[in-house]
This record gives sequence, C-alpha cells and structure tokens, in this order.
Amino acid sequence: MHSEKRSREFYILAFFFTLFVLFLYGPLSTIFILSFQGPSGGLTFPMNGASLHWFSNLFEQQAVGDFGGSFRRSMILGLMTTTTTVVVSLLAGLAFRRRFKGSTFLFYLAISSLVVPSILISLGIGLFFQVLGIRPAWWSSGLGAHLTWTLPFGVLIMFAVFNRFSPVYEEAARDLGANAWQTFRYVVLPMIAPSLIGVGLFGFTLSYDEFARTLMAAGTFNTLPLEIYGMTTNVTTPVLYALGTVTSAFSFLIIIIALTAIIIVGRRRARIG
Repeated sequence: MHSEKRSREFYILAFFFTLFVLFLYGPLSTIFILSFQGPSGGLTFPMNGASLHWFSNLFEQQAVGDFGGSFRRSMILGLMTTTTTVVVSLLAGLAFRRRFKGSTFLFYLAISSLVVPSILISLGIGLFFQVLGIRPAWWSSGLGAHLTWTLPFGVLIMFAVFNRFSPVYEEAARDLGANAWQTFRYVVLPMIAPSLIGVGLFGFTLSYDEFARTLMAAGTFNTLPLEIYGMTTNVTTPVLYALGTVTSAFSFLIIIIALTAIIIVGRRRARIG
C-alpha cells in the first residue's frame, strides 16, 4: 500500500501549530517547574532543590499582598459577568430572530466596543463614575467594563446559534399544544444548552483574566490580574510562579467542568431524541 503524500499546506500548517503549542505551553511549563523551587531558589534556572515552600508562602499576606481577597473578588466578578452575559446574550439572540426597525444599528452598537482600545474604555468608565459622584468599584464600574468585553462575544455566538436553529421544532411543539414558554423550556433551551454553557465559559474566562479594562475601573481593591501585575514589581521570589501555577490550574479546572457539563447535556439530549 502506498501512503498518501502530504501537501505543502499540511507542513506549513503543522509548522505554525507547533509554534503555537510552544508559545502557549512553553512559558506555562517553565512557570510550573520553577514554582517548585527549594526555599533558597531564585527566579531562574538552575533549580535549587524542590519543595512546596512557595505555595505555602503564597497565602502569607505580608509577603505577597492580598492574594486571597483578589482571588475572591475575581471569582465573584467573573460569576456576575458570566450570569449577565448568558442572560443578555440569550435574550438578544431570541429578540434578533425577527427583524425589527433599528436592529442593524443595535447590532453594530453592541459589538462596537470590540474595536475600541480596552484601556480607553476602562479610563472612560472610571471618569464617568467620578463625574456622577460614584466611587468606582470592582463590583459596579468593574462589572460594566467587563461586560463591554464579554457581551459582544456572547451576542455574536448566540446569533450564530439561532441562525442555524430550525423553527421546525418549535412549530411541531406548538402543533402538539405547547404554549410559548413550554416550547422554549422543553424544546429550544435543551437544544441550545451546550452553546449557553460555552457562552458562560467564554464570559468567565474573559472576565477572570481581564487586566486593561479593569485597571481604571476597579477602584480601591485589586482583582487577581491587577494583584499579579503589582506582584511583578515588588516580588523577587518564586512565589509569583506558584501563583501562576495555582491560577492556571484553576482555569483548566473551570474548562474541564464546562466541557463535562456540555458532554452531559449532549448525552441527555441524545437520549431524549
């Protein structure tokens, strides 16, 4: 048997994919390894022993700042952003299934924030709150800044989902006597559930690691990305790498949970079908 000859495009794509993997996982691997430096280890290779010393040091506030508080704030802010993004994106997707006057203008208005520099949006929101006499905070102005980033993506995803959604299923449900709510609850929602989970995951990850749009709008207390940035200016030990390892592990855990939820929903839908 003769093996199929690979095309030139295949090798070009393989080359760029290899570069992508190296640039993505190379730094993560380096940070992961150096986070296990011994107590007298430094920020670079070679390693001076191996231990969990810097992970225990990570939670000492006097050494690395308010890691616990910033992590908690980023978690709450991420969940608030996720919930709002999922609900608003779903409602927008349902609303835009039928054309209405001004729909095109509203669509471009919703996604226009993607082309505006993030730092300008952050600065503008911070100044706007100050003009109103409201002190900027991570849970108010910070939430608004994050939504200018997550909502356009969520809306675009739901538009794509509903553009491929056949109304035949809804018509069949109505023919069987289902009202509008029952049709949505038992027909539409189960079919778009994996996409909603994806929107939620997208919204959380964008919010959890957002720096530029948080910088001028977070107020007095830092979120986790701001805390990490502050640590890079005053921390000269591998505790910074330990923090990177912990946050990366947490991010992968969120992704695994979301993928598991998508698989479970898909299997249930297949069983029902």
